[in-house]
Amino acid sequence: MTQPFSLRSDQGLFTAMIMQPADQALAIRALKNAAPYIRMYRGKTFVVKAGGGVFGDDASTRVLIEQIAILHYFGVRVIFVHGGGPQVTELARALGVNSRMVEGRRVTDREAIDVTAMVLNGTINTGILGLCRELNIEAVGLSGVDAGLIRAHRRPPVRLAATGETVDYGFVGDIDAVEPTVLSKLLDNGLMPVVSPLSADDDGVLLNVNADTVAAAIAAALNAEKLILCTGAPGILADVADAGSLISFTDLEGLSRLRKQGSIADGMLPKAAAIEAAIRGGVRRVHVVSYQAPEGILGEVFTNEGTGTLIVEDIDALTPAEQHGAGGA
Repeated sequence: MTQPFSLRSDQGLFTAMIMQPADQALAIRALKNAAPYIRMYRGKTFVVKAGGGVFGDDASTRVLIEQIAILHYFGVRVIFVHGGGPQVTELARALGVNSRMVEGRRVTDREAIDVTAMVLNGTINTGILGLCRELNIEAVGLSGVDAGLIRAHRRPPVRLAATGETVDYGFVGDIDAVEPTVLSKLLDNGLMPVVSPLSADDDGVLLNVNADTVAAAIAAALNAEKLILCTGAPGILADVADAGSLISFTDLEGLSRLRKQGSIADGMLPKAAAIEAAIRGGVRRVHVVSYQAPEGILGEVFTNEGTGTLIVEDIDALTPAEQHGAGGA
């Protein structure tokens, strides 16, 4: 039996099951509420990024891809960028390969880059494509290596300000440029790109690039309407130990304050850098939402209330109505 779409609208969140007749009135009301946003975003480009945490659970993966499918069905041009950190760590451990994280980024030696390629371009990317086929999304898998999509160079050793330690990240890349032609061609033909963040330098040496960084660079290169970062948290928290301290919206100045006060640390540091890069690169709105919530993306995009955190360049540029309901703005 075909699974019903999760589109219920209850206190601003989609919760009606469209394919159940008993809920028809609620479903119709949900669609009416979403209609202005559907019209607004049809034909626009969204870059959605999810980390490897979601792919460790089949049910969470399905919930995420079903939401992306709905965006695709509604005519949004979606590019899906994925990570795979936990899966890389797991396989590296099984193969006896050392794995180290420094400030949210993986140190990648020769053995580790081989493991990274196996996981990102193999297990994760292909698994997503299989689910897309089941959900009737015409998706195409590729990586930053394909058609020169992500041009990168090997990161030189970095001296950490916090400890003074000099870290050689190994086969880790920093982005030089994005050539989005291949993505534009796929989108123009109704296809959804599923992008692994693996890249290469001009000599063809494989490089591991942070997926948040790749998603932000792609969003800026395509002048995307939105960049949506899906995480295990509800959004950006004022207190990382308190899930109830969700920040509904902030701007780049506020993001900087959160970093200085320690609310943004570890794995959130690359995300904060990616958010800033995307906005400064011309992306109007960045959203941080939970991949664990069945309405995380849809509730953020298609309701006034939203579900996660909206980040813009300057809060003062938002109207009072937008500040009251920042989610679907």
